[in-house]
Amino acid sequence: MTDVLGTSVEIPTPDGVADAYLAHPDDGSPHPAVLFFMDAFGLRPHLRSMADRLASAGYTVLVPNVFYRHGRAPVVELPEFINPAERPEIIQSLGPAARTLTPEGAMRDAAACLDWLAASPLTADGPAGAGPVGVTGYCMGAGLALRTAGTYPERVAAAAGFHGAYLATDAPDSPHLLADRITAELYFGHADHDSTNPAERIDQLERALTAGGVRHRSEVYAGAHHGFTQADTAMYGAEATDRHWAALLDLLNRTL
Repeated sequence: MTDVLGTSVEIPTPDGVADAYLAHPDDGSPHPAVLFFMDAFGLRPHLRSMADRLASAGYTVLVPNVFYRHGRAPVVELPEFINPAERPEIIQSLGPAARTLTPEGAMRDAAACLDWLAASPLTADGPAGAGPVGVTGYCMGAGLALRTAGTYPERVAAAAGFHGAYLATDAPDSPHLLADRITAELYFGHADHDSTNPAERIDQLERALTAGGVRHRSEVYAGAHHGFTQADTAMYGAEATDRHWAALLDLLNRTL
């Protein structure tokens, strides 16, 4: 593990300026880029610590506030420890921010982030050219990771999603419908206690990925709850989180 430098940055997008967190090894050298999509609670100290840990493994990690249209992070006031069962108003307060993010807007933002990473001297092959990028996402961010891999297949070499929400639905713009465009290798770590991603939807995603010829691995983490990687929430699971780190780093180390 290496020392890490973390800074706040701003990403110009077609719809405004997104605030973001950038973490990278503090060695002056370029490293493979990873675009890190937040969960619904957003850019906060815990996500910064996750980005720092990933950067310490040798990556330049960008974590955009995907709710920037609604305001800079944090877009709602959050307690140090988040327990939605005791504080349901937290989830309710995030509704307006979530509704500002359409699939089309999210993919405009993803392109802006990929462009920013490609232009950065901190990323491998930047600024002369865009090297392969890894993407990881959590909760709603897992869907954004899947959608980014399908929208920009020429730019994404690997994508991972953990305790993903609504990855496969009956909607005409469901993320899983992009499977036949994906060229990246994918990994999904599903929670087996997750109302946003029940077994039948996991199967639906699996069928789409298989039919699309996508290189992928999909695992259900026994005993894990939706949000299991988030140590500042009541859904956290230490064993499942450790498993997630092993799977994520294995994927990135092999593909970037």
